[in-house]
Amino acid sequence: MAAAFNIRDAKLSDVPVIERFVRDLARYEKLEHEVMATTDQLRTALFGSSPKIFGLVCEVGGVPAGFALFFYNFSTFLGRAGIYVEDVYVDPAYRGRGIGKAFFGSLARRAVDEGCGRLEWAVLDWNEPAIKFYRSIGAKPMNEWQVQRVTGDALQALAS
Repeated sequence: MAAAFNIRDAKLSDVPVIERFVRDLARYEKLEHEVMATTDQLRTALFGSSPKIFGLVCEVGGVPAGFALFFYNFSTFLGRAGIYVEDVYVDPAYRGRGIGKAFFGSLARRAVDEGCGRLEWAVLDWNEPAIKFYRSIGAKPMNEWQVQRVTGDALQALAS
């Protein structure tokens, strides 16, 4: 029988494990070279005087097994806030136990309880296992939309 798990709000003491999971996720996504976040940056973003992101941690027998990071956005069309899921990661040793679905269920309950109009996230187009999972929980692709990003030198140039 698989061990039960517990999903809870992240605590300040979770920041080092969240940083490790961010790196593990980036390695899986073949993007580890892009990770610049430090423990201090994550600590400030999650628990500073004006948090920018919020977190959930899953534990199995007291051992961290995964995390989810999210933030609030706003839909002017709906006139309501939404939750954007930045990251969800379950350690490979704990996959197949329903933890991913439980993370999304927890976030969906939060969205409903707080009157949010949507729950959304992005997925890499090659990540077929994740895409299949997302379809199984009722997610629909937004194929008519393209993510746009300005970063690095282009961000500096735009800001000047």
